[in-house]
Amino acid sequence: MRRKPTWVVLFSAAIMVTAFCYAVNVWATAADKFKGVTLYQGRFSQIDVFNQFIPPKATDDEEQKKDIWLSWQKTKGSSNLYVQQNIWARQGSTGWHTHPGHSLIIVTAGTVTAYEGDDPNCKPSVYTKGMTFVDPGGDHVHIVRNESAVEA
Repeated sequence: MRRKPTWVVLFSAAIMVTAFCYAVNVWATAADKFKGVTLYQGRFSQIDVFNQFIPPKATDDEEQKKDIWLSWQKTKGSSNLYVQQNIWARQGSTGWHTHPGHSLIIVTAGTVTAYEGDDPNCKPSVYTKGMTFVDPGGDHVHIVRNESAVEA
């Protein structure tokens, strides 16, 4: 039996590994008992906004000595903005996923639990009604679940 040259075997292996890597980058898991509804959608032209630096006050009040607020929003080209209402039934899940851009999230009812794809300890972050959090988007893979017995 004639053997294939080593370069053919290595080349074939490289193609299989490359195909696997590209496949991994597009995998996501299905949502379950989760419904997302777009309430509003808008399109912005290129954004280049810089807000302001707020120096802390010279005071004995520790609360007023805290964080300096800075916001910079910049895009290349146009961007879409979605106002979304997401509803998790009891034990519902978004599935593992990511977004092209960041999301600002306000929990308006119930409790949701977020898990980060790059956290080897799979530590939950729990958010209840009135709390907020940011999903940075990009290659940030995460899942948001409703682990409670009521709708969120």
